[in-house]
Amino acid sequence: MSRPETAFAKMEDAEITGTIGPPPEREPTEADLAFARNAASDVLTKGTKDSSQPWQNPQTGARGSVTPIAKTYVGDNGRTCRDFLASYVNGKTERWLQGSACRIERGRWDIQTLKPWQQS
Repeated sequence: MSRPETAFAKMEDAEITGTIGPPPEREPTEADLAFARNAASDVLTKGTKDSSQPWQNPQTGARGSVTPIAKTYVGDNGRTCRDFLASYVNGKTERWLQGSACRIERGRWDIQTLKPWQQS
């Protein structure tokens, strides 16, 4: 007696060529980082305590938020500076970025650094 031709019967004869792994980690693009930098500048300019600023890049789907994490300090450049953390989410990729900014003219903030967060 022969087997009926069904999808299951055909799958048994299929050749396995490899495995499907998790999707690759996505690195933040320069455009993503620009949105995060703008959000950092905005939240630092507002100057309110315990505030965060969301950001999103509609072209890549990346999103996150920026939160100041320390009090102001005087940087090497003699300007008032502050550190912050920024979240980065894109697909299944989730990570933290750390940054620092210093105040420039009219109360705006210039982002000095924005890099992957290194836990100490």
